[in-house]
Amino acid sequence: MSKILTMLVAILLIAGGAWWYFNGKPGGFATPAVAQTSTAATSSPATSSPAPAGASAKTTASGEDRVLGNPDAGITIIEFASLTCPHCAEFDRETLPKIRADWIDTGKAKLIFRDFPLDGAALKASVLARCAPVERFYGFVDTLFASQASWARSADPTPALGRIAKLGGMSDEQFQSCMKNDTLQNQVLAMRLAGEKEFAVDSTPTFFINGKKLVGARPYEDFEKMLKEAAPKS
Repeated sequence: MSKILTMLVAILLIAGGAWWYFNGKPGGFATPAVAQTSTAATSSPATSSPAPAGASAKTTASGEDRVLGNPDAGITIIEFASLTCPHCAEFDRETLPKIRADWIDTGKAKLIFRDFPLDGAALKASVLARCAPVERFYGFVDTLFASQASWARSADPTPALGRIAKLGGMSDEQFQSCMKNDTLQNQVLAMRLAGEKEFAVDSTPTFFINGKKLVGARPYEDFEKMLKEAAPKS
């Protein structure tokens, strides 16, 4: 992963995030319905800020996106998150289940998770999730967030990630191959850079609901308000 970490540093330098990278600290496998279409940051508490110009035009599934829910749902939620971000884990644990029950499972909205790794550990975890079969991607994401304390702050998270991979059905050979997958590593890094350049993402988690920006692990009520505003009017 040394070459990949070098690439991550380069991206952070381009984006002006080098200070955080060198000085900061990063904060089950159920199978939901997932579809895949053929594309200086910190974790953040709740805040709000205007959406970047033209962001709404870019909030459709593309590239390497995994889509949770009905791909044709009228509301699109895009989440930029780092798997080592404690606020992202809080959202996944506290708020996302309610959004799933009320909006995603009912076909009203879909979720697109886009990686925004804050450090090398998050990069490795993101690659691991994307090595999983498409239909198990969100199960891996949920598990990585739930077990974040056991791997995210390790000097070398690879052994702990290997155990998670094994629990998720990967063989040791598959896991080792995954960690060396340059194509996936480059995709994750490109996703982060696009978040910074195209969406003005500078903290995690950051959300776009039909193009409208929401920053931080906000309570369900804040999402509900925006989702209701985004819902097609009958």
